[in-house]
Amino acid sequence: MAAPSVFLVMINGQIESAEFPEFDDIYCKYCFSYGLDWAITSGLEESITQITKKSRDQYQRFVWNFPIDATFKSTSPSGWPQLVVYSYGLDAFGTDVVRGYGVCHIPITPGRHKLKIPMFVPESSSLFQKLTAWFLGRRPEYVNPRVVAQGEGREVTRVRSQGFVTVSFNIIMKDMKKLGYDILPSDVQNPTIPDNVKSTMTATS
Repeated sequence: MAAPSVFLVMINGQIESAEFPEFDDIYCKYCFSYGLDWAITSGLEESITQITKKSRDQYQRFVWNFPIDATFKSTSPSGWPQLVVYSYGLDAFGTDVVRGYGVCHIPITPGRHKLKIPMFVPESSSLFQKLTAWFLGRRPEYVNPRVVAQGEGREVTRVRSQGFVTVSFNIIMKDMKKLGYDILPSDVQNPTIPDNVKSTMTATS
């Protein structure tokens, strides 16, 4: 039987919710950024959620529970996929403006993961540009949102932190070990020890 030439990374999850206390009526987009050795074999490379209002409880969250489903194949871990999320909402003039960009690497171990992604928005480089953008309803935003997953040119961009997006992942990997990459599920690498077991360990040590 021939040895596999590629490994697979299967991603299933959700863009669960967001926290933008200052705003309302927000929707979210996502896309993947990955290296040249990677290719998407099934699922959506990018998509857009529904518009939602923030909850009226003490948490004030925007809840989407929007599905993410994609499978990648590759010959090398270099260029491991990243998830880019970016949120939009309406300003006082009814214009769509960006509320935040964020990025995270797809988890590198199988199992269930939940990540809270810090979001940021680009800032105008001068007060004049900031006032002009406000009057024209054209706030600074990236032409290609995948730029937030790359290091090149990021150091010259002025940004401001704004909000969080929570994403959950279920990761399945196939044939990585056969290609020489040793992986362990996240719950094996970081075991959760119950309190009663911890106290027993302390007493016997």
